Amino acid sequence: MAVRERPAALNLTPSAEARIAELMAKAPEDSIGVKLSTPRRGCSGLAYSVDYVTEAKAFDEKIETPGGTLYVDGGSILYLIGSTMDWVEDDFAAGFVFNNPNAKGACGCGESFTV
Repeated sequence: MAVRERPAALNLTPSAEARIAELMAKAPEDSIGVKLSTPRRGCSGLAYSVDYVTEAKAFDEKIETPGGTLYVDGGSILYLIGSTMDWVEDDFAAGFVFNNPNAKGACGCGESFTV
C-alpha cells in the first residue's frame, strides 16, 4: 500500500512564496528560514507573527517553498490548519494576509483574531 503524502497544514500563494524568497535572500547569516507563530496579543487574543528563525523546534511544521523554508510554530498549528497565507502590496501598505477558516472573529483594526 502506498503511503499518501500528508497535505500541508497551511497553503501559501505564489506571492507569499515569492516574499519568503525575498526575505531569505537578505536573511541574517544564521537563519534557516522564517517562522509563523500566533502569539497572544491584541484585542482579540491572537496575532500573526513572522520572524527569522535560527533553529527548528521539535514540533514545528516545516513547509518547503522554492525560495526557503517556512516553519509554523508547533503550538500555533491548530489555529492555522487549512489557512492560506498570502502577500499583498498596494500603494499604502504591504504585508502577509491570512485567510483562516478557524478564526471566529477579529478585532476592528485587523491586528488580532480569536478561535
